[in-house]
Amino acid sequence: MSITWNAAPAPAPTPAQAAPAPAAPAAPPRRRAVPLLHQPRVQRLVLPLLVGLILVGGWQALVDGLELPPYLVPSPALMMQTLLVDAAMLGSSLLVTLKITVLSFVVATVVGVLVSFLFVQSRLIETALFPYAVLLQVTPIVAVAPLIIIWVKDPTASLVICATLVALFPIISNTTLGLRSVDPDLQAYFRMNHATRLQTLLRLRVPSALPYFFGGLRISSGLALIGAVVAEFVAGTGGSATGLAYQILMAGYQLNIPRMFAALLLISLTGVALFALMAWATRAALGSWHASEMSHD
Repeated sequence: MSITWNAAPAPAPTPAQAAPAPAAPAAPPRRRAVPLLHQPRVQRLVLPLLVGLILVGGWQALVDGLELPPYLVPSPALMMQTLLVDAAMLGSSLLVTLKITVLSFVVATVVGVLVSFLFVQSRLIETALFPYAVLLQVTPIVAVAPLIIIWVKDPTASLVICATLVALFPIISNTTLGLRSVDPDLQAYFRMNHATRLQTLLRLRVPSALPYFFGGLRISSGLALIGAVVAEFVAGTGGSATGLAYQILMAGYQLNIPRMFAALLLISLTGVALFALMAWATRAALGSWHASEMSHD
């Protein structure tokens, strides 16, 4: 005798049971607010200013405490007062120095890029000519400037040539290095597609060289200012220059040390402004695609 079990059919699931209700989307985690002083961009501005205020305050306290005479070490307050009193004279001299600096920087950039383009075309050309670029770099400008000033009758042109010789080498070396630093695989890909020398230069080598080029610009801008000041020192001994270096010479002859320090301050601030301008140009050109300038804050 066999017993057959007939199981009752299970009840059909209701619509509510058939599909589970979708879970509510999880709220995105709230980003923790970073304190203002802990932000890297604020620190890059605040920390140097804080160190500068400490140094200036210590300088002022040292001069006042030791009662140092102005002809030996002027206080920051006296230097700023002299800067305001002689603003017209120092401002006109600053324009002359700035004009020489900008002209020499532009000439050095154009000549340096063209020479780098020439070097990258052939290793033989680079091997034959690069030592002469190094020779320009290691030759003291104070030894060459008097000859250039004698040979070139125009004072502005002679000063521009002197400053250009100082600012030229970083553009040549950095740009040439960047043009050579291309991905071998990409270079082989360009050869496989029968790219011309001009196409390889403009579409492969130039983008690869931009970070190196802008690094050279940041160095060259400061060297152009140094070259302009040194050339003015050499030319100023004959009274043919009216830039800030000439004002420093005249202030030294007259023992007007506060004016000398004020002119030095203007030169330093000009150098900082040029570097900041080149850093901004670098970030504007490379900040959206190159790892060296992309923000990781």
